[in-house]
Amino acid sequence: QVTFRLLTLHPNEIKLDKHHFYWHQFISGQIYAEQVLTTQALPYLFRDYHEMPIIEKKALKLSHGRILDVGCGAGSHSVYLKNLGYDIKAIDVSEGAIVVTKHRGIMNARKLDLLDETAQYDTILMLMNGTGIFQTIKSTPDYLTHLKSLLSPRGQILIDSSDIKYMYEGQEEHYLLDTSDKYYGELDYYLSYHGDNETPIKWLYLDFFKLKTLSNSVGLTCELILHGPHHDYLAKLS
Repeated sequence: QVTFRLLTLHPNEIKLDKHHFYWHQFISGQIYAEQVLTTQALPYLFRDYHEMPIIEKKALKLSHGRILDVGCGAGSHSVYLKNLGYDIKAIDVSEGAIVVTKHRGIMNARKLDLLDETAQYDTILMLMNGTGIFQTIKSTPDYLTHLKSLLSPRGQILIDSSDIKYMYEGQEEHYLLDTSDKYYGELDYYLSYHGDNETPIKWLYLDFFKLKTLSNSVGLTCELILHGPHHDYLAKLS
């Protein structure tokens, strides 16, 4: 089993639903949440189109032209689009993810950081909380500027995220203040496997209006496409 730990900087209880985590607890004055990924949950990483959430289905339906699948994971979105005949490239920073994606038939899959991609695309897919790759509010404009440079003249970025404000219900006056140095969607993730702990990674959840403001600041339009059932949404940047 693989264990994911999420740690916020706010020393107070937060509310989590089963869409994000299986259980949570309060430890050492910080918020600590743990998600255990068992072998029973692994098939979800290899889901087909009919098992995907409505946001992912909508994004795949809107995809066209030459496609870049960013943070492809096990490659489920790429596999679906390839079977429809699209020209698709899949990238991920995980070497294991790329091995799996190639094994599933996506030969144009590369271990590559988004900021090192240079080609242009008609559709850039960033799903399963695509804003997470931006890491922090401060670094988001740099990522958005680079994504803009990867778009063809009529290209689009299809990206999803969640507004996790609900996790702080009842504590808004303390923890939802929009300050220049901290935003409530900035989180730290910890990964452990059989006692081995990885270096924490930064992960970002953006509410739609924050994403729109940041996108507009670098010359991208931001359109809300769909609200999901778990405080999530799909947006189109162009």
